[in-house]
Amino acid sequence: MSTGLPMVSLSTSSVYPEGTAAGFATAARLGYDGVEVMVGLDDVSADTTAIKALASSHDIPVVSIHAPCLLVTQRVWGTDPWGKLHRSAEMALDVGADTVVVHPPFRWQREYARGFVEGIARLEDEYDVAFAVENMYPWRSGKREFQAYAPGWDPVPFDYLNVTVDFSHSATSRIDSLDLIDQLGDRLAHIHLADGSGSMKDEHLIPGRGTQGCDRLLERLAQRGFTGHVVVEVNTRKAEDRDADLLEALAFARLHLASAPV
Repeated sequence: MSTGLPMVSLSTSSVYPEGTAAGFATAARLGYDGVEVMVGLDDVSADTTAIKALASSHDIPVVSIHAPCLLVTQRVWGTDPWGKLHRSAEMALDVGADTVVVHPPFRWQREYARGFVEGIARLEDEYDVAFAVENMYPWRSGKREFQAYAPGWDPVPFDYLNVTVDFSHSATSRIDSLDLIDQLGDRLAHIHLADGSGSMKDEHLIPGRGTQGCDRLLERLAQRGFTGHVVVEVNTRKAEDRDADLLEALAFARLHLASAPV
């Protein structure tokens, strides 16, 4: 029976350095509602047939595809950034996902960046999936700050129809996540649930362990009747007990999505 609350899914990146298959197994074992596939260096993550088999064998849906936008995935599905987004949309449609998460271009990808906003709009017209552009952050080293993304790390000023908000990225960029989701309004399509302390590092802490106020953020989403996906995307690489951490994140999400003030 539907609860009317957003699904809480697990990003396969949350089990790194284990691979995509472990991500599906973990999500199913712990009781997550779905999976976001981070397309990366793990060959399984880029293989649609393998992803469909994993979803079927674990009886868990794929809700979203994270396009290969990281520095370490620059050669996954070729080197053409638009080609990667087409492949991501095709995978999403084939596995039944409704969202493709994409980062804005790196500043040195000048041609891609120049036409990015318009290009995303064309892709949304072409495919029956949402291309949810993710908020990023300035890169910092000491007192120096480098704008690594173009046309910008903050999605608010740009005409994206759909946006992903990552609370860890908000912490790293030192902005107020609550203000960000309010500014985006109906353009907010997708959530990466994690936490951060405001460090220059993108921490992806278990929600509730940082300073972002993830409890009130989830309650605000519930108050607004948010219908997108909430995806736990956390760093468990050094966790003493990964399952315990991921269960904590799942319980936190469900508690606060269900406890919004009336």
